[in-house]
Amino acid sequence: MSECIFESVYEEMFPFWEKISDTEKDYICKNSYTLTYPKGKNIHNGEECSGVILVRSGCLRLYMMSEEGKDITLYRLYRGDLCMLSASCVLEAVTFDVFVDAEEDSECCVISGPAFAAVSGENPDIRIFALETAVSRFSDVMWVMQQILFMSMDRRLAIFLSDEAARTGSDTIALTHGQIARYMGSAREVVSRMLKYFSGEGIVEVSRGGVTILDKKRLRALIS
Repeated sequence: MSECIFESVYEEMFPFWEKISDTEKDYICKNSYTLTYPKGKNIHNGEECSGVILVRSGCLRLYMMSEEGKDITLYRLYRGDLCMLSASCVLEAVTFDVFVDAEEDSECCVISGPAFAAVSGENPDIRIFALETAVSRFSDVMWVMQQILFMSMDRRLAIFLSDEAARTGSDTIALTHGQIARYMGSAREVVSRMLKYFSGEGIVEVSRGGVTILDKKRLRALIS
């Protein structure tokens, strides 16, 4: 096998890596490349097989788009996360369009979709990994749909703020009202009204820098 600059990354990310042949490893490596995406760049528009994307740094947002142009965030990917839904040629059962944007300046490893599909077609370990990865993300998608369809707005916003604080390790969520609305699949005006209510109740403080959680106990009470 020739030297592969992605070897250490793939050894860590892919449980099947030690089970496949040197020829298959070499083929994957030769069809891998590093790409840097500026903030706001559309990476995948749902129409082509963009490949398997591994986030090395930054943040990617996956979302669905209605015919009217309204989008719903499905989930976000951070360092170490893998995107399989951008490789429709690998997962042929995925028939809906998913869009991917860079939320921040992001560096990614990308494996050619047709190349990954070719080796997965010959190796069940790779195929199983691809399906398991996609299924795990579908649970995230179903959670989003459950919130939108069945939860009240105050509970949804409380969950979002709590999750963001846990993810970043900070009580200040440095996002605009518009960004929060986009992540939640809501309207900015609705989010602004609910944040104003939370602020009036002393649960959060709203400023130009974002939203700061003041009363975690009451925020958790809204969730439960």
